[in-house]
Amino acid sequence: MDPEMTMLECEDAMTRAVEYAIHEFSAVRTGKASPALVEGLDVHVHSYGSHMKLKQLAMISTPDPRLIRIEPFDPATLPDIDRAIRESRLGLNGSIEGKVIRLPIPVLSQERREQMVKLIKQMGEEAKVRVRSARRDALESLKKGEKESSITEDDLHRLEKEVQGITDKKIAELDQHMASKEKEVLTV
Repeated sequence: MDPEMTMLECEDAMTRAVEYAIHEFSAVRTGKASPALVEGLDVHVHSYGSHMKLKQLAMISTPDPRLIRIEPFDPATLPDIDRAIRESRLGLNGSIEGKVIRLPIPVLSQERREQMVKLIKQMGEEAKVRVRSARRDALESLKKGEKESSITEDDLHRLEKEVQGITDKKIAELDQHMASKEKEVLTV
């Protein structure tokens, strides 16, 4: 058992949890158009017989702040993309115009903004659980190393404090991103 490797794995797992949360936050609608809102959408393409992400199937652009324009690389996938958008939890309805889907982004009501803030908090809590889970795994690994006599009791206490310090730093980083996204959502 290598304590340095355990520490690196712990920090890496926590960093990935924070990055995933940031990616999830980018998909939360703020009232202005953003390609990140739809690019991760899972689309079942009947003609290909598989599921693909929207960003793999189409060019996504925002010609103005209230509109997302989706232009499929293969026009045959247009109905599949339209169906995926309608079935998603985004609550958006696009219109097909020729070989392009135009997706207008409606202005959010105050009630909807508050629902979005709840969703952000829920995503943030899930990320914090992942960070704490990485902490738990690291601490278990370090305690196992102490039982096997590969690290001393003093080293164990020092490393436990180090793991807790990394945990506190990552949770503070998550809190900062959550507050920033909440502010963005609540701004009219």
